[in-house]
Amino acid sequence: MSPPLSAVPRPGSLKYRSLFALLLGLANMALAAPPLPALNIDIKQTSISGLSSGGFMAVQFQVAHSATVKGAGVIAGGPYYCSRDNLLTAVAQCSCTGEPSVPCAVTANSTDVPGLVRSTHELAARGLIDPPAALAGQKVQTLSGSKDTLVPTPIVRQLADFYTALGLPAANLSTITLTNAAHTMPTPKFGIACGTQDEPYIGKCGFDTAKSILSWIYGPLKAASGSKAKGRFVEFEQSAYLPPGGGFSWKSGLDNSGWLYVPNSCAKGEPCRLHIVLHGCKQGQNFLPLHPPPGGGLYNGTTFVKNTGYNRWADNNHLVILYPQAVSIPLLNPNGCWDWWGYSGADYATKNGVQIQTLKAMVDRLGAAAKP
Repeated sequence: MSPPLSAVPRPGSLKYRSLFALLLGLANMALAAPPLPALNIDIKQTSISGLSSGGFMAVQFQVAHSATVKGAGVIAGGPYYCSRDNLLTAVAQCSCTGEPSVPCAVTANSTDVPGLVRSTHELAARGLIDPPAALAGQKVQTLSGSKDTLVPTPIVRQLADFYTALGLPAANLSTITLTNAAHTMPTPKFGIACGTQDEPYIGKCGFDTAKSILSWIYGPLKAASGSKAKGRFVEFEQSAYLPPGGGFSWKSGLDNSGWLYVPNSCAKGEPCRLHIVLHGCKQGQNFLPLHPPPGGGLYNGTTFVKNTGYNRWADNNHLVILYPQAVSIPLLNPNGCWDWWGYSGADYATKNGVQIQTLKAMVDRLGAAAKP
């Protein structure tokens, strides 16, 4: 027997929204993955890399927590706080992602590096990010594709200028431009053609991005473990690391779960290091691409997590790899990008940003079993 119409909450009403939130919360609890394990990780050895929106977020996390981060690899990303909390600036002056609706205005100076440096110092003076002097001790690698029309090479060059202006020594900065690459995560053999700019934005470029970034940050690596990773993939409850009060915040842009790759040596309690890898727009596990992903199915799933090359190098080099997941938000963030323009709140680029707080909470949890 159906309830009377008067008893059915109307869409948009407070009762309807409360019922929806309750059902969503119950569904999330029923499907919740386990928490992150506490491992013997020295968080002072933490590094980060990312592609596109993940590259911009990697820079944001690196600058906000520069006293913790050891180094960063940025693929098709730009300077810290580039958008200045303005979507039009983000898609026209810090990238060309607004075309054809918003004409591209990228130039050799469109990000205003001197202004961004001033803003960085101002945020540090207010205690919203770590003092930028800590960046001078880091190792940074930037990577750009000459055929990239979404985040063109001039943006990545301005990222290098930003680091230099904040005191990063030339010896600690590696800048790579791949002449055959478009907007993509370069790999030796996985993905689509290197010069093709399309989903899944992973390209067969004959270049090992993971090896290049990890060896630049940590020094020479031991040989990779072969064609397949030998450790364990762990799906964990990502929502558990949201800041207090943010557990049901749809504006956080964070998926309910994320992924962790744990080499067997790290699982046994040996001392290990942490590297965070951030996917780009349209690459999250629950993004529904226009074309079926390489592994089949409707959603991206673990295409990025398992095929970007980091895990093979992790096995023999005592590296745990963390793959946090962003998720689409209708109208605000339909492509499932990391927040580098302010959709999650005005504090998105500081320690108070919901995504940066969540990433830092994950880092702290993973290092909880570190031996003094």
